[in-house]
Amino acid sequence: MYRFTSVQSELLPSHPLELSEKNFQLNQEKVSFSSLRNIQGLHAPLKLQMEFQAVKQIQRLPFLQSSNIALDTLRGNDESISFEDFLNDPSQSEMMGEPHVMMEYKLGLL
Repeated sequence: MYRFTSVQSELLPSHPLELSEKNFQLNQEKVSFSSLRNIQGLHAPLKLQMEFQAVKQIQRLPFLQSSNIALDTLRGNDESISFEDFLNDPSQSEMMGEPHVMMEYKLGLL
């Protein structure tokens, strides 16, 4: 039996740094937590991780775009301008959903 396969699943990473770049933020956080633990002790990275978890739980309604400014501030990204800041603005998106349908989907009513 023959199946259709996607070309992407057969391709290997095109460059050795591609995997590293995909996990850059995660690797940066690991290094930061490690150095913070060595300098200030075990409590500092644990406190910071708890703050990250608390900030990730705060969200707007599903049909409103969120800037995640608190998460950017904790990560230190609030003072830098990146690709996503000017070319990936969700408020400029062409896709707009119905608020009632999106909320019912989020609550599991649909």
